Amino acid sequence: MKFAIIKERKNPPDRRVVFSPSKLKEAKQQFPKAEFKVESSDIRVFPDEQYEAEGFEVINDVSDCDVMIGVKEVPIEALIPNKKYFFFSHTIKKQPYNRKLLRAILEKNIELYDHETIVNEKGFRLIGFGRYAGIVGAYNGFRAWGLKYDSWNLPKAGPLPNQEALIKELNNIKLPNIKILLTGSGKVSNGAQEMLDAMGIRSVSVHDYLKNTFNEPVYCKIDVLDYNKRKDGQVIDNTDFYNNPQEYVSDFMRFAKVTDYYIAGHFYGDGAPYLYTRNNVKSPDFNIKVVADVSCDVDGPVATTLRASTIADPIYGYDPQTETEIDYKNENAITVMAVDNLPCELPKDASEGFGEQFLKHVIPAFFNNDKDGVLQRAKITENGKLTEKFSYLQNYVDGKE
Repeated sequence: MKFAIIKERKNPPDRRVVFSPSKLKEAKQQFPKAEFKVESSDIRVFPDEQYEAEGFEVINDVSDCDVMIGVKEVPIEALIPNKKYFFFSHTIKKQPYNRKLLRAILEKNIELYDHETIVNEKGFRLIGFGRYAGIVGAYNGFRAWGLKYDSWNLPKAGPLPNQEALIKELNNIKLPNIKILLTGSGKVSNGAQEMLDAMGIRSVSVHDYLKNTFNEPVYCKIDVLDYNKRKDGQVIDNTDFYNNPQEYVSDFMRFAKVTDYYIAGHFYGDGAPYLYTRNNVKSPDFNIKVVADVSCDVDGPVATTLRASTIADPIYGYDPQTETEIDYKNENAITVMAVDNLPCELPKDASEGFGEQFLKHVIPAFFNNDKDGVLQRAKITENGKLTEKFSYLQNYVDGKE
């Protein structure tokens, strides 16, 4: 079996890669029957020479390989027919901008495996960049605070080499006695929590966060039943919320009243209540001043997120009264950081972490007859058709929705 680490061709350029040179060497040691080739790239965070130093062939033509492994969407003209491809296709939610890409994949008889569809038997994702989104998102939120209030001037995350460097910068600032709220329970929120803990910020309970004042900065991490409540007053469990989101209403405003800096690291499911609405933000009780929306659902559950921002221009202001974008330094503005590709700012760490997961969960499936069903569950297309699991995309492919 021949695997190719392919060059990223999407613009703007993405410097991440699925396997770092050291992790690829580890993969070769674990699976000596696997042959790995590296497509030459001038943008990858690890230069070609580092792969060659580990004994890998770096070439311009990888068309003799069976499995193509990348990060972002492959341009249609670069797709090689009759191959297996792994990348984030951004098609499984019927994203209109990638309809042509999925059509081309079917026409070229490509087997597509999306990194998002690599899940265990319970449907939980096995690999992703979420942790690194949380790490950079928390950092960028503190940076936004400093810029809004002229209290410190953190450098952008991108030029810094790794998470350790981000933490070092954060530990040079002196925080006021603010309350920081973090939503979520998965990789994104855990990544953000790593940063808060590394800064020595004290974690407090929901009760203490809501009722007490502190003479130091504190944070509170909350999950769905903390910021949602059943309409009938019952308290059941998270599973009930996920299965019956229509039976719940948001209880987020009790947190918004006392929060200064909010990090949105949750997953938002269809049909769930919005955390806060534009009307909520108009309330004089709404105290949040800076929002780091790592989840970045535009015009959705975090109402201050009008649009995704960019790494080049990551911060904008939201005017609660006009519901429009304004200068984030305006005294009426809620400052919003809503970059939707945050892990790109930490390409080395993100690549090393991603490769670790890919080696653990995906590569073995090619050599153990996919005994855990990882490939079978992840496969979107086969023999020029959608697989049964992803047949719901047929109307999307046909342009009917």
